[in-house]
Amino acid sequence: MNEVIKAIKERRSIRSFRKDAVDEALLKQVLEAGTWAPSAMNRQSAKIVCVTNKEDLDILRKMNAKVMNSDKDPYYGSPCIILVLADSNAATGREDGSLVLMNMMLAAHSLGLGSVWINREREMFSTDEGKELLKKWNISSSYDGVGALAIGYPEGDAPEAKERKKDYIVWAR
Repeated sequence: MNEVIKAIKERRSIRSFRKDAVDEALLKQVLEAGTWAPSAMNRQSAKIVCVTNKEDLDILRKMNAKVMNSDKDPYYGSPCIILVLADSNAATGREDGSLVLMNMMLAAHSLGLGSVWINREREMFSTDEGKELLKKWNISSSYDGVGALAIGYPEGDAPEAKERKKDYIVWAR
């Protein structure tokens, strides 16, 4: 089977991570894969923020949990959170950012890392606290959250794939 198709079929969302820090060389490969995602007119309008320091990880965990009205860690204890932000002035910023996230998920899988796409970053970065983080990271306040990856070494086996729904594909011939 083609290696890309194989990776697409085998990748799973991982929701349990070992506490070990992710090897920086692996993270760099995942991040670079994100930069190769297609974007409208090749504008490359997304921003990728790789968060590994405890202070910012704790802030992100609390912000996201607050949006959910929960006290649980929405990033499943991952040692790294990769945020993708979209330039709100780019007509296709959210779409471009979504492609960045998918590229990084496939890259992570191919390198033996686990990841899961996390939502609510749009709400998080529309708050004053979110705007303060953007400022801290020297990112314009015109950027909105698209999503994030909780990423790390998987704890245990990946879940089994669910069967694909029968009417997923419609041919118009």
